[in-house]
Amino acid sequence: MSPTGTRVRDAAIELFAERGFHGTGIRDLAERAGLSSATLYHYMGTKEDLLVSIMTESLGRLVEAGERLTTADPLTRIIGLVELHVLTHAMRRLETRVVDDEMRSLSPARRKAVVALRDRYEALWQDAIDAGVADGVFHVRAPRVARLALLEMCGGIARWYTPDGPIPLEDLALRYAEMALGVLGVAGPPPPLDVDTVRRTRALVDEIW
Repeated sequence: MSPTGTRVRDAAIELFAERGFHGTGIRDLAERAGLSSATLYHYMGTKEDLLVSIMTESLGRLVEAGERLTTADPLTRIIGLVELHVLTHAMRRLETRVVDDEMRSLSPARRKAVVALRDRYEALWQDAIDAGVADGVFHVRAPRVARLALLEMCGGIARWYTPDGPIPLEDLALRYAEMALGVLGVAGPPPPLDVDTVRRTRALVDEIW
């Protein structure tokens, strides 16, 4: 993407996160990006084109990262997915908020492909949870509800995390992993979790983003 295209994308992410898709006008985008309205259209197409591009790029990267974790056993896999979701929602707060909040703003024709990407990502979580239940590692009566609860819990960090907060991000990711194992009813003592696992996941995020 050209530097100007990146500037337009960044301006859109900021404004969509601040004001919502429908609350953001073309003039707002042009002003934030430092462009004329005519030049803006050259780089973005329609406003919905821009939103779809942001969503498909972000979700595509989540899918790519999540699929790198699919070879592990269910327990290790779900820990990796939790760390991935927490890290991306903390490090890319505005972008992930746009993806999570503005799905409803898409027209039906454009929503289908974006929802398919989201479902592909969530299926990675469901497959890990279902495999853990089948193996007797997880003890949860409603695996689908557990998946929805974990995604909501982990994604919520985008609404309050700040890099200068009192708890380092790596430690937060570990605490979220511990809570996730509690939600999934892991029996016995929790598996050893250390910051090295988070650092490996963070390296994956840095590579893909």
